[in-house]
Amino acid sequence: MPPRVKVSRLMAYILRHSPEEFSLKPDVEGFVPLSELVRALQKVYPDVTGDFVREIVKRDAKGRYEIRGDKIRARYGHSFPVSLNHEEDTESRILYHGTPRRNLEMIMREGLKPMKRQFVHMSTSREEAIETGGRHGRDVVLLIMDADCLRRKGLRIYKAGRNVRIVEKVPPECITLAV
Repeated sequence: MPPRVKVSRLMAYILRHSPEEFSLKPDVEGFVPLSELVRALQKVYPDVTGDFVREIVKRDAKGRYEIRGDKIRARYGHSFPVSLNHEEDTESRILYHGTPRRNLEMIMREGLKPMKRQFVHMSTSREEAIETGGRHGRDVVLLIMDADCLRRKGLRIYKAGRNVRIVEKVPPECITLAV
């Protein structure tokens, strides 16, 4: 069996960014038939099975994927329009976002934007935010957001993964600290 991490990365790429490249047609919520995703994965990793994909979903620490019946989707991170219908987070007070230091000046001026994705990703976990930001370079700044400020601005925060929260944008005035 191929390494779980490599298959999971390919799953994320397919389900979040390029399903058409693998002849998949997601529904309005981003779901594709699990059997079709397995066939797409088998083009790169011939030994992948449906059970292996289910195990990846079950073990994924961030809750990146969702299986509903015989369909699967990424829960967040899409670069194409998807209706996610996630539960709103009304409890979190502080959220974190890791980013390269080189982005700090622009973020403090303009806020956080989704860039090539549908939503801005944040975390309820300081450590996960630093880890995620570190994928873009070693000099990472941790942004701390006031979730109540976002709500007062009429922005809804959604539970997209175990510790992942998504929001349309983060105005600069809701960023309380950058360390």
